[in-house]
Amino acid sequence: MTDLGTVYAIWLRELKHSLRDTGQLTGAFLRPILWVMIFGIGLTPYFRGGFTEATFVVPFTYAQFIFPAVAVLNVMYASVQSGVSMIWDREFGFFREILASPAPRPAVFAGKLLGGATVATLQGSLILILAPAADVPLSWHQTLAALGLLAVVALAFTSLAMAIASRMVSFQGFGVFANALILPAYFLASSIFPLDPSLSVEQQILVFPPWMVFAVRVNPVTYLIDALRMVSIRYTQFDPRLDLAVAGILPAVLMLVAYREFNRR
Repeated sequence: MTDLGTVYAIWLRELKHSLRDTGQLTGAFLRPILWVMIFGIGLTPYFRGGFTEATFVVPFTYAQFIFPAVAVLNVMYASVQSGVSMIWDREFGFFREILASPAPRPAVFAGKLLGGATVATLQGSLILILAPAADVPLSWHQTLAALGLLAVVALAFTSLAMAIASRMVSFQGFGVFANALILPAYFLASSIFPLDPSLSVEQQILVFPPWMVFAVRVNPVTYLIDALRMVSIRYTQFDPRLDLAVAGILPAVLMLVAYREFNRR
């Protein structure tokens, strides 16, 4: 019960701290509006009318296609903030106090992880409000499945952010390293452009540079976004079984890495 109390207290602290940060909340609202309402709707004519191959392979508007990817982007940004929060707590002595207390280290880690993942999931779910504007009809079952996948993404990237933050000693170093890792992972995840699933890898290389096709296919974020597309717009570019396998394995691996790095402190 003491362990659960520690987890709950730290989880609640993370949640309250994030809800009081108006900058985070403003960004979480404005980012989806920028992508879905401006880029999504504005580029739809070129996505469907300008490229006949895309029209055949991806029978959706651009807003519909990027809708799941923008939800993942919101989660990724919020997850990075959990790493910043961790460095802040270490810099100003909160961790020294909490780790010097009888609170078990695993409970402290779990509270921090679950708090950051909860905030990231909530911010990612804000885009679901824009589903009617993007012409993405979501049933209750689809909404719940989407929230479950967003929680998986949040656990994975909050773990990654905590692992990076455990190695960093400054906010500036963390920001540079996190952006250098997370932004390429997002943009090379078929988030804003489709790979034709009807083509073989050899044929895709004729359309895209070989390094790009390779990067998209080995990038685990590709399969997380593809799983969310499967749930929200009933479209996948890859084997759904592979999507679900990555969604199950990636968070577990990153949580183990994060816990190991957390224990080094």
